[in-house]
Amino acid sequence: MKNIVIILLVGLTALACRKRLDGFLFNPSQIESYQLDAYQGELTLDLAGEFGVPDSMIHRLEWNVELEEGSAKMSAIYVGDLASIATDTVILYCHGNKDHMDFYWPRQKLYAHAGGLGHYGVLMFDYPSFGLSEGKSSEANMYRTTARAIEWLQTQGLQNERFVIFGFSLGSAAACEVAAHPAEYALSPSKLILEAPFASAEVMIQDAGLLSMPGSFLVDLLIDNATEIKKINIPLLWIHGQDDSFLSVKSHGQPVYDNKTTGYKEAYLVPAGEHETTPFVAGYQNYIDRISTFIQL
Repeated sequence: MKNIVIILLVGLTALACRKRLDGFLFNPSQIESYQLDAYQGELTLDLAGEFGVPDSMIHRLEWNVELEEGSAKMSAIYVGDLASIATDTVILYCHGNKDHMDFYWPRQKLYAHAGGLGHYGVLMFDYPSFGLSEGKSSEANMYRTTARAIEWLQTQGLQNERFVIFGFSLGSAAACEVAAHPAEYALSPSKLILEAPFASAEVMIQDAGLLSMPGSFLVDLLIDNATEIKKINIPLLWIHGQDDSFLSVKSHGQPVYDNKTTGYKEAYLVPAGEHETTPFVAGYQNYIDRISTFIQL
């Protein structure tokens, strides 16, 4: 009887942890509309009125996407000249696990200023259940919406050599997935930027020290950037705040960087940078200059 009670307690604990960890990895918020500069909620960065983008460069987009559970709507924002996608270099920004595009809007504006305003087009989109995007949050659905965004860029005339994919935090999984399996997507990126990537769902769970059991028992995610990076030979820029307490350099970013053994790579480690604050701590202009220099390699 005692053993049965222990098993039940462990099982209930595991289920509770599973629920909490799934929410930890996908933490969306739904909204009625995107407010962008008028948004009054928490933001990833405070640009203090700098790096503005004129309305003429902001394009709100919506597409149908086929998810695991069926067709759904997904939302995206493109900053740049739609008519010039066929000749511009475009950054596809895969955001983190929190809220929606309004939260990450300051980052999109910042990247639109890399190399000078409008030098690069920047496309950002919301994963299912984030913002106005419909559907269920899951690893597979995150990849499906990423694929749909890439398909749209391809229909607008973007070519592989001008396609840059940028993954931040959770978005590093989508970026690595595309870069590691380019034949499965409409375009193959020429450059990969990862900011605060995580090594794997397994490492995240072991870092948390919740239970001494395999991560696969607690979450369904198969994300393993530290393994996927071994398949990638395009140039990599790894950005990480050295004081990141959410996804540490040692446990997460460094293994991903070390495991890339083919092709060019460079590390941009920012002393005192935290998970969200690295661009601010580095200095916004320094940060986007580093990104622009890398893209121009």
